[in-house]
Amino acid sequence: MHTRPLARADLITGVILVVLGVAAFVESWGMPRLEERNINPWTAPGLVPGMLGILIALLGTVLALRSAFAGAFGPQLPLDDDTPEQRRAAWRRLVLCSTLCLVYSVGLVGHTPFWFATGLFVFTFIVSFEWEWDEAWASRARKLGIAAAIGFLAAVAIPYLFETLFLVRLP
Repeated sequence: MHTRPLARADLITGVILVVLGVAAFVESWGMPRLEERNINPWTAPGLVPGMLGILIALLGTVLALRSAFAGAFGPQLPLDDDTPEQRRAAWRRLVLCSTLCLVYSVGLVGHTPFWFATGLFVFTFIVSFEWEWDEAWASRARKLGIAAAIGFLAAVAIPYLFETLFLVRLP
């Protein structure tokens, strides 16, 4: 019986996620709890990283188990060979994503207000990967509107969450 082509890759990814999640939890457990200062335990600096570590480890476990039951240890079907055009398109997407992330992290954050940099990044990222030149103008206008709305919400929500709820100063 052959298995789906990416079952083994999912298994490896799941195991890596479990290891990273457990490592994040262990490191967060070692962070100061500030008990000697009578600080509320719900504001301890290791709380959010610890919860995220547990969540990552649990989801990694689910992925690994799912792939194991899908036959990750059995013989694999060969992957369909991509055409040269598909490979070039994948490389273009990788370069575009890397460039956008680099411009955001090095060029925008710290040089412009964080909310503006984040909103612009989210808007540009969505437009870059959703835009199709052969679409009708109405469809492109709708995509621009959706990207602008999501970018605006990100520009408002992300700084609010980090500064107000998580008490993290943003650049």
